[in-house]
Amino acid sequence: MKKTGIIHSEIAAVISSLGHTDQIVVADCGLPIPEGVKRIDLALKQGTPSFLETVETILTEMKVEQAIFAQEIEERNVTIKDQAIERLRSDCVTDIVFLSHEEFKEKTREAKVIIRTGEATPYANVILVAGVTF
Repeated sequence: MKKTGIIHSEIAAVISSLGHTDQIVVADCGLPIPEGVKRIDLALKQGTPSFLETVETILTEMKVEQAIFAQEIEERNVTIKDQAIERLRSDCVTDIVFLSHEEFKEKTREAKVIIRTGEATPYANVILVAGVTF
């Protein structure tokens, strides 16, 4: 049994398989998931696990060079946006991009996986673009 880090086998496998610029999405429980994109469903009930808890856990093992949010989060979910950006910046992520929600949903088609959380607040979604550790 794994002693530390992410113990969810599917998430651990996805992170270990990422190459430079590969993308994963951490999503609230309402984001539509495009056909053909792998879904890892963590949603247990509304709010569990939270978006922020999931992002923080992923950042312990994934090198992220860019984070992409929907513009709508800037007005509709300021608290989550501010906390997520603070956590990303503490992990040295400085390239933070905002797209329209429609552009964001279209971009999720490029993701290796969408991790669905139990988050039940609007626009609590982020695309994490893999960086390199060297």
